[in-house]
Amino acid sequence: MSTSMSTVPERRWLAFDTSTDVLSLAVSRGDQVWTQTLPGGPQASSGLIPAVLTLLAEAEMPLASLDAIVFGRGPGSFTGLRTACAVAQGLAFGANVPVLPVDTLLALAEEARWAQVQAGAVAPDAALTVLALLDARMDEVYSAAYHWEPVPGASLGCWQEASPLQVGAPEKLHLPDDRTVLQAGNAFAAYGDRLPCVAPGGLRCEALPTAAALLRLAPALWAQGLAVPAEQAMPLYIRDKVANTTAEREAMKAQALQAQSALAKAAAQP
Repeated sequence: MSTSMSTVPERRWLAFDTSTDVLSLAVSRGDQVWTQTLPGGPQASSGLIPAVLTLLAEAEMPLASLDAIVFGRGPGSFTGLRTACAVAQGLAFGANVPVLPVDTLLALAEEARWAQVQAGAVAPDAALTVLALLDARMDEVYSAAYHWEPVPGASLGCWQEASPLQVGAPEKLHLPDDRTVLQAGNAFAAYGDRLPCVAPGGLRCEALPTAAALLRLAPALWAQGLAVPAEQAMPLYIRDKVANTTAEREAMKAQALQAQSALAKAAAQP
């Protein structure tokens, strides 16, 4: 599906997020955006690379023409994050382009803000604080708060961290002080009555990190110099855990090689 979006003219991005049970994928060329949503979870590891190549072909964009590969680095599903990082690594190595890692909760906050603006619930030029919440399973939630500040005279704005990434019991979350907060995420069905009460003027909405949100965030993150070489496409884990076990490292390496092989095969086809 192709839509129009305001972004840096002629910039070319590939973005994907596999941190949840949904595989979200998008590519952009200038103000044209192509998006696709597929089942995530275990299916993401086998479905991501073919979906990437198909969407790039639809947009008539060779992988090597990209400015960067943008991906959700976490927190989220360990398997999903490993898949995203390995595929980003493999494709970036093969095409000789950098990667742009993005926190999944920041992408969730941006998707929630955008949805509320499109629905007319929030003014486009209004400051907003979003408490991003993802179900971390094991009776815990991933959370972080971000504040959106519009830029006077411009259609864009900037995000600032209002509270750091954390994981814990829903009852232990604290809202940022003295601000109207939008609570957004996928944790309400499981933990709704255990989450902080919505303050007067506050809202709640279901949301997930999406590739389209990653694309909207990409220009500002790129301008900040946050793109890195392919080998630095690593997952962000915030739950107590050894960052990468030997098995996980081997799995990431295998997936990265698979991505490079798929890219080579696609390039060899007439």
